[in-house]
Amino acid sequence: MTLIKSISGIRGTIGGHVGDNLTPLDIVKFTAAYATFIKKTSQEEKIKIVVGRDARISGVMVHNIITGTLMGMGCDVIDIGLATTPTTEIAVTKEGASGGIIITASHNPKQWNAMKLLNAKGEFLNAAEGQEILSIAEAEDFSFSQVDDLGEIIQKQYLHEHIQSVLALDLVDVEAIKAANFRVAIDSINSVGGVAIPELLRALGVKEIFELHSEPHGDFAHNPEPLPQHLTELSSLVLSSKASVGFAVDPDVDRLAIYCENGEPFGEEYTLVAISDYVLQHTPGNTVSNLSSSRALRDVTLAHGYNYFAAAVGEVNVVTTMKAENAIIGGEGNGGIIYPASHYGRDALVGIALFLTQLAKSGKTPSELRAAYPAYFMAKQKMELTPNIDTDAILEKMKAKFSDQKVTDIDGVKIDFPDKWVHLRKSNTEPIIRVYSEAHSQEEAEEIGKQIIDMIKEMC
Repeated sequence: MTLIKSISGIRGTIGGHVGDNLTPLDIVKFTAAYATFIKKTSQEEKIKIVVGRDARISGVMVHNIITGTLMGMGCDVIDIGLATTPTTEIAVTKEGASGGIIITASHNPKQWNAMKLLNAKGEFLNAAEGQEILSIAEAEDFSFSQVDDLGEIIQKQYLHEHIQSVLALDLVDVEAIKAANFRVAIDSINSVGGVAIPELLRALGVKEIFELHSEPHGDFAHNPEPLPQHLTELSSLVLSSKASVGFAVDPDVDRLAIYCENGEPFGEEYTLVAISDYVLQHTPGNTVSNLSSSRALRDVTLAHGYNYFAAAVGEVNVVTTMKAENAIIGGEGNGGIIYPASHYGRDALVGIALFLTQLAKSGKTPSELRAAYPAYFMAKQKMELTPNIDTDAILEKMKAKFSDQKVTDIDGVKIDFPDKWVHLRKSNTEPIIRVYSEAHSQEEAEEIGKQIIDMIKEMC
């Protein structure tokens, strides 16, 4: 299946048959459904929607269809062109728009594209809102505007404003970063990061920047998910350029991977841990991450004397929990930083600025900073399901079997042992159960995951 309809939007591969892939007709249908939903829920007489896109090869085609459809639905379009996901989110609030559409398939390969849907706060829609849009699209329950009521396109740029908002954050110290004379290596994976990250670094006073794949043509030089196996060139560049630190982002720049001065990965789970530690040193408050993220954030938060809370997987769920628990920082273990002092969305630009300030003020190298945090190792495994397996029943049995441990069931089943954890979730898009586990060694993390999978097989 290459067309995935979810509450957070629609994504799929380009080309092929209608309803099976992300075709022009599918794009029109879901854009019209989104516009219908916004018109029903907004108090504004004239609807204004912000549209931004990453640099994917299909981006111009998808962008033109979306903006034309929005005009046809009577919506004015604030077209911000090539833009990061967080830039688009910020533009929605600055424009006072009723919503926004981000054209990006995030870390998916180049044949994919997607529509991420935002509300008037520049945040992702919740489950009920997303489901309503899917229902409108399924029923094709929308009506296009008459000729005198068509929308118009207004073109603007928001990257500069986004960067200025990052520089204005109280915990970003531009002078300290300048004085540190950092040498920074970056991998922007041939997308909007190639425009945004160098401009941010120059604004922060970084004079020596070593760039990989900065040309935003969308023909990704490697797998775009910022994982160590895809970032070997960045590791080598950090060493050969004698860089102080390396940064890699995904195509829409909401995830941040960090590389130490010795060419070793800082660890995607520890991007959030380190930046949260810095924020907690200066701001009292709680933290949030999702159930599949490292326990290290909990440990660091408790060490500062504050409370940690876990949310269901998904950015909208993390944001909802952050608001409910008055969290000062949160995010996901994939390198996604959500810092409410900026906005409620994952933002690699904010992450870079806070991390460089942390390095400058601490006087530590990235490897020294990483060594200061609790050492955990994570394993990610999965179990294939056959049609006759009742996944919900399996999860209930696992809850009962481990009732003597701390069990959380807001999103699958997470079993917290004193020195490790296992999280079981059924996939919404594949016939599998995902089994994530974490312990104090890689071998132990993999072993507890395998033990759980064996237990599930015995139950089937």
